[in-house]
Amino acid sequence: MPMSDALTFQTADINENDMYKLMIASVVPRPIAWVSSMSKDGVLNLAPFSFFTVASRNPPTLMISIGPGVEAREGTEKDTLVNIREVREFVINMVPATLGEAMVRSSASLERQCNEFELAGVTPRTSQTSVVPAVLEAPISFELSLDRIIPLGTDQLILGIVKCVHIAPNVYGGEYKIDIEAWRPLASLAGNFAEITPLFSLG
Repeated sequence: MPMSDALTFQTADINENDMYKLMIASVVPRPIAWVSSMSKDGVLNLAPFSFFTVASRNPPTLMISIGPGVEAREGTEKDTLVNIREVREFVINMVPATLGEAMVRSSASLERQCNEFELAGVTPRTSQTSVVPAVLEAPISFELSLDRIIPLGTDQLILGIVKCVHIAPNVYGGEYKIDIEAWRPLASLAGNFAEITPLFSLG
């Protein structure tokens, strides 16, 4: 269809939820940051976020965006945000297709004292530079220290500086390269998921 026939939506004319649906189905595929965090009282938390990307190469910085609490806890802050603000450390675990079901289980809205590692059925692994554990079963994990939290409308933009990277031997391609096909990254597609295979080159 030529763009001259395109449907046009002015932000001022539609509600927040409808604009959200347009964005998350257009900006795809998105990687999933499976964020492990810990409360100041030592309670572990594990939650997925698809508003996630690389923010800077030097210093090596990753970014996640966290929205307000939803459903039964509407009007509250998500545990991940509270934990990162209080402890100032967190881990981003990358999600392969094989851990998709576990990742979805960890996205449930639970009481703050609940441990999503147990709910997801995954194993905490001691980190080297952080008090927050990684997911043992994840093929790649980034240990991060909080750089800053930037309020952005309804959401909070979190920038974390990478302090350590863990890569499973079966997905490491040597010379600091990672075998994408070996770890089978899971992509978020507006409520559904996909694997980004087969791979091909352009140019």
